Amino acid sequence: MTSQQFEITGSGNTHIGRVRSTNQDSYLCDNKRGLYIIADGMGGHAGGEVASSLAVQNIRSFLDSNPQKTTVVVTENSAGAAAIIAEAINHASMKIYERALEEPTLKGMGTTATAIRTLGRSVACAHVGDSRLYLIRCGYIYQVTTDHSLVSEQIRAGIITKEEAENHHLRNVITRSVGYQEQEDVDTYVLDVEEGDMLIMCSDGLHGRVPEEVIANCCQKYGVLAVDHLIAEANQRGGDDNISVIVCLVRAK
Repeated sequence: MTSQQFEITGSGNTHIGRVRSTNQDSYLCDNKRGLYIIADGMGGHAGGEVASSLAVQNIRSFLDSNPQKTTVVVTENSAGAAAIIAEAINHASMKIYERALEEPTLKGMGTTATAIRTLGRSVACAHVGDSRLYLIRCGYIYQVTTDHSLVSEQIRAGIITKEEAENHHLRNVITRSVGYQEQEDVDTYVLDVEEGDMLIMCSDGLHGRVPEEVIANCCQKYGVLAVDHLIAEANQRGGDDNISVIVCLVRAK
């Protein structure tokens, strides 16, 4: 008896929003590779834009340049696949850090990085920062990743409530970033998927403005075409940050 295999395909887009003068988000939505990345950069001048772009480029190139290593791990061990993506994120962190040393105007730049790789019956994820991966299953939305942000840590510690965090003056302060130092502590996750599941990846330009139930309803209504509807919703609610979204759908082969 063979195990059920799934096909996971997605669509993605990014938007500058209504307030910012530049878009410091970068993303990759590669159905052929089964690789999806959201990176939300930070840093003065062009720093955030450079950091997020370098993150996406270097995560992809690291995985592409280690095909034997990643193929064996992906085939045999989903947790190992997540560890390889984490290694790719730290490779990117080193490259961003080195670039900042070379160009003083980019000093202190960094980026979030949330990356997933589809494995047939599961999804491997590695994550740093406050971009998010959500799972929608049977109409319910679940936040898979943990935000590495000051307000999220205060919520978990019971210092502030979720409601207080929504308008907190430090809500954009993150506690881990890719590129601020050579290596970072990367969270890893493995999800076993089911037919009809949806995976949503986004920067805080979406989840910081649009409630989770609205995200879930939009995705169930429009499927992978929900991307532009979600971006429009974030802009309608203020659009005070760059907005990047990837929506993936799990189908049986």
